[in-house]
Amino acid sequence: MTGKHIELFLVEGVPGGITTAEIAGWTGHVLAGPRSDLGDVLRRPEAKRNGAYFLLGDDEEAVGGVRCYIGRTENFINRFRDHSAKKEFWDRVVLITSKDDSFTEGHWGYLEWRLVELAKQAARVTLANGNDPQGRKLSEAQISDMEAFLEQLQIVLPVLGVNAIRVRSASAASPEAGDASPVFSLVNKKHNVSARAQQLGDEFTILEGSQVVAVWAGTGKAESTERAYAAYRARHQQLVADGSIAVEGGSGILTRDIPFSSPSTAAAVALGRSSNGRIEWKSADGQSYGDWENRGVE
Repeated sequence: MTGKHIELFLVEGVPGGITTAEIAGWTGHVLAGPRSDLGDVLRRPEAKRNGAYFLLGDDEEAVGGVRCYIGRTENFINRFRDHSAKKEFWDRVVLITSKDDSFTEGHWGYLEWRLVELAKQAARVTLANGNDPQGRKLSEAQISDMEAFLEQLQIVLPVLGVNAIRVRSASAASPEAGDASPVFSLVNKKHNVSARAQQLGDEFTILEGSQVVAVWAGTGKAESTERAYAAYRARHQQLVADGSIAVEGGSGILTRDIPFSSPSTAAAVALGRSSNGRIEWKSADGQSYGDWENRGVE
């Protein structure tokens, strides 16, 4: 895999403020900022271009804890005056434009349609869009241009903490891919657990179709242990509530890929108890995740 040169600029010199992102040689430009800085965002030259955008807001009842609206516009200023008055859920915004402003309304309509399509496929957020956008008719060459633009956008957005369209790529899923992790398994027949997972970038992801516990029932005696168990239980309950885990016949079936911060958190949610994921997740040849993680270190 080749490297990517991404240039981030903190406009106000502080993390969490207005930020721009570009990839060397890419015509795209991404501008992100909090709703509290919307006036400053809309005074920037990027806001005078055609483009697409995300509205994002934290929501405990949403998939992944995030509610998201995806749109496109020829005038960010007028559109966001309307959104500020009618949409309460969002607290941060991401504007996507082209530096040479060469894309037409049709290009941005196509991109909006693809962004919504990918967000549904990724299932990492709850979409607030009332209607599905209609894909625009573009030439074969124009579609190729927009798909190439989208590939770069899928790299930039997670760097800004926006994972709405972050999907597992075909190359990552392939065991022949040299830079892909193996698929790790976690099996506990007593509790009907049969889960599969991969390390994808900075996330340990349990894969769609895996079986996990239907109810998280672990308990702990020490106060610190009980706090940890309460967090695991809450995560499991939220995944059941938002439909990410479908309870069927005493088992929990994953309806989407679910990312975790560590293999141990993933194992704990899957097994219904605390777990050392670096030991319990095993590859097809019996190698533990911990041994795979330490490959080349010694």
